[in-house]
Amino acid sequence: MTEPTISKLFDLTGRVALVTGGAGYLGSAMCRALAEAGASVVVSSRDPERAQSAAKELPVVGDARHVGVALDHKDEQSLQHGFADAVTQAGQVDILVNNGQGGVAKDWTNVSAEEFESQLQNATGYFLLSRVFRDHIVERDAAGSIVMIGSMYGMVASYPEAYEDVCPASPVGYHALKGGIIQMTRHLSVYWATDQIRVNCLSPGPFPKETAPAEMVERLKTKSPLRRMGQPHELKGAVLLLASDAGSYLTGQNLVIDGGWTAW
Repeated sequence: MTEPTISKLFDLTGRVALVTGGAGYLGSAMCRALAEAGASVVVSSRDPERAQSAAKELPVVGDARHVGVALDHKDEQSLQHGFADAVTQAGQVDILVNNGQGGVAKDWTNVSAEEFESQLQNATGYFLLSRVFRDHIVERDAAGSIVMIGSMYGMVASYPEAYEDVCPASPVGYHALKGGIIQMTRHLSVYWATDQIRVNCLSPGPFPKETAPAEMVERLKTKSPLRRMGQPHELKGAVLLLASDAGSYLTGQNLVIDGGWTAW
């Protein structure tokens, strides 16, 4: 057997990647990574115009073709229709990045039962979309990769003093959600391994948007070994590793990109 080169291992030419929430802050960076590696990217959003606009902005390598679809992963009917639309437009889906996130950012002091449960519905959507993807791969007798997006906050607690008197604390429902996604990754990986489907989780650390409260960001920096926040492009290599043949023997794992936060 000829050993594949690094460029071949990371090459996604001829493959199609569906990224939920692909028009967002971190989702758009991951879409660019997959597109730059040669994949055709299907960008999904609850807003079809936003999805299509984001798809048009992606770089094109070779014969790749990027499209946008409407998909709300918290709505099963929308999820089914969105995936079917992706297959219709792109011909197939080989990589699924479960990145979309929807929920109320309320902390433990005032979140209602309904709002908490709504946050957890993201995990339900991740599972249902993953199962649709799994069935699609099996029907094609192909191989596939699923990348769940978790968080370091699915592994460790936050620091109350980072948010005190500045903004609400990190949502308790978000912590419960991300911890569940990490464990679901492990569970699905062992059940679907014989279906030629790898399931991994990518857990970002602190990647605040520019609109985040400046004082909170400064406090968070003191908790990081690298003493800074992450930039969206710093997730590009990680998602490509998990999606491509470079990670062909990698499944059931949680890859943490957090500047060393969870190493303390």
